[in-house]
Amino acid sequence: MNIKTLQVGPIGTNCYILCDEAEKLCAVIDPGGDADLVAAAVAETGCALCAILLTHGHYDHTGGVAGLQARWPEVPTYLSCRDQGADDSYMLQLFPPVANVKDYGEGDAIQVGSLTLKVLSTPGHSEGSVTLRCGDVLFCGDTLFAGSCGRTDFPGGSVKKIMASLKRLGELEGNLKVYPGHMESSTLDQERSWNPYLRQAMNG
Repeated sequence: MNIKTLQVGPIGTNCYILCDEAEKLCAVIDPGGDADLVAAAVAETGCALCAILLTHGHYDHTGGVAGLQARWPEVPTYLSCRDQGADDSYMLQLFPPVANVKDYGEGDAIQVGSLTLKVLSTPGHSEGSVTLRCGDVLFCGDTLFAGSCGRTDFPGGSVKKIMASLKRLGELEGNLKVYPGHMESSTLDQERSWNPYLRQAMNG
């Protein structure tokens, strides 16, 4: 397993390219913009793209999807249905429509070659937020950050739900690697020790 990180889109969202180098297959996680840059990075891996995976439906995580779909129309895109179907102008800005998506959520699994990504429902930042676990790696989207957590003041956000999601992540066994939607990566041990939101969630 190899993970390549790019900062893309208007606010530097972390876009990850997860590669199974043995089988020469990869997935793009949260292409928030700069589709040309992401496509070039996929080409550099030497792996064939087999999935586009979205941790949630906010514009800064989905902005590059259409450009990637134009290049790879046969590649499936996954997004929770709970983050689709906005029906007013503000919501459409926050949750722009993403075409040709497949719904996924708790208990689902996505294969990238021999790698299995397990879908954990982690609402709170948005109703449809998910964390993708691959072995000892967590792609947390905007649920868990290094030293912080995602905002809950957007439509679909919930303090109660994000605290429950943080508790769930904090109680996972082992010192898993944390790859968040923004800022630097971390580990669960580090977050359990120093992240005030995670500590509050686990002790609440």
